[in-house]
Amino acid sequence: MNDELTALLDRLARFGDDNDSRETERPKRMLNITRDTGRLLWIIVCATRATRILEVGTSNAFSTIWLADAARSTGGRVTTLEVNPEKIALAHANLASAGLDGVVEIIEGPAADTLAGLPGPFDLVFLDADRASYLTYLELVVPRLRPGGMLIADNATSHANELQDYLRRVKSHPQLFAVTVPIGNGEEIALKV
Repeated sequence: MNDELTALLDRLARFGDDNDSRETERPKRMLNITRDTGRLLWIIVCATRATRILEVGTSNAFSTIWLADAARSTGGRVTTLEVNPEKIALAHANLASAGLDGVVEIIEGPAADTLAGLPGPFDLVFLDADRASYLTYLELVVPRLRPGGMLIADNATSHANELQDYLRRVKSHPQLFAVTVPIGNGEEIALKV
């Protein structure tokens, strides 16, 4: 992570905060992860040497840039899923500004539909999309996650009530070992055993 990229991420974080303070409609909000969550993702990708990374929920590519910069250092790639064409255009522009557009593939469409068609296996999956669908995404992702791979879900503490079913399932899933990490909005981190 160089100073230029850190400065871009700072600008994108401010843009997201400013935008979200004005916008009330969910499709128009950026709903970015926190900077600490970005740092955590970057560290996990680098530490695990993940090369096949899947992100569910691109938005303006704030989290994608954290993942992609780390993936660039591991020789990896990020596949990211987004349904909103306006956010996809913004994500493409932000990834190009970051010099990371060659490391990322954005797939447009509803995540449940596109997930079903992805072969995997993935080393790391990051969920940060419509929380009501996390449980659906979990069941689609686990078969595509390699043994030893990690599943990370955002908003585990900030929206714990909304994610009760997901959190219950991820903690009791026979193929996963999970823990809640109180960074940012809370990250539910699960290892596929």
